[in-house]
Amino acid sequence: MSELFDLLGQQLPGLLAVSFLVGIVVGLTGMGGGALMTPALIFFGIPPTTAVANDLVAAAVNKSVGAAVHKRSGSPDLRLVRLLVIGSVPPALAGGWIVSLLGTDEAQQKNLKLIIGITLLIAALTYAGRMYLDLTGAIGRRQGASIEIRTVPTILVGAIGGLMVGITSVGSGSIIMVALVMLHPALSARRLVGTDLVQAVPLVFAAALSHVLIQGVDWGVLVPLIVGGTPGTFLGARLSRVVAPSVIRGGIVIVLTLTGLTMLKTPPAVVGAIGCAAVILCPVVWTLVRRRHEHHVQRILETDESYTI
Repeated sequence: MSELFDLLGQQLPGLLAVSFLVGIVVGLTGMGGGALMTPALIFFGIPPTTAVANDLVAAAVNKSVGAAVHKRSGSPDLRLVRLLVIGSVPPALAGGWIVSLLGTDEAQQKNLKLIIGITLLIAALTYAGRMYLDLTGAIGRRQGASIEIRTVPTILVGAIGGLMVGITSVGSGSIIMVALVMLHPALSARRLVGTDLVQAVPLVFAAALSHVLIQGVDWGVLVPLIVGGTPGTFLGARLSRVVAPSVIRGGIVIVLTLTGLTMLKTPPAVVGAIGCAAVILCPVVWTLVRRRHEHHVQRILETDESYTI
């Protein structure tokens, strides 16, 4: 424990800076908390179980701030929030207990790191899919659009997302959000973010409670996450009114992919090569895809001034 606190003392400025930046991403896009912060903590040398437990507690605070800003603006769909909470809270409460079943402490750290890596790759894939749906106009664009609620599928999405978040802290703002898009395409981009942020609060609180009861918290980890993340989330939620989230989406997908590969012990040379290829090729591919759907984009821009790419 003393070694952990010595490590945190040396890296405190970095933890504060990273948590602030991650908070901005969470408030702006509704995703990225566990998907970005948990791997960052692990790379700082913090054990995976400790990283997940403390990130969940910090996320419960930080997401509450972002949710409050979005709820005040009237953006979340509370009908969807209720269904997602019904599905997500019970499996999220089981998350800490499931991690404890992964074996000895050493086995828990190793296995949880691999599970997080796989989850990050899934999150990257689903978020890339969300970008494509957004570009093609498959996502609703008007706050007042009529939404047909799909009750059972929405509850199932909450259950799957709750299980993933309960184990890894990843998924509340990426996988669940993309599933919402698929089930309810009439949701506008901003309403989607607001709905996801509000439903994530009880989900993350449940997952955090589970891990705190079993794993406990390390104040040296938790305090920097809250001190840096809370103002970042508030700022990001306010910026969501004027900044297009798509500005950073591509970067998030690349980061999640490379981080997931690293967690799965992919050789550094391979990760580096994939990273270089992604930085060079992704903008080219995205430009080609955008041109292919240019008529959709043009029609959207002509009919909906609030829409941004």
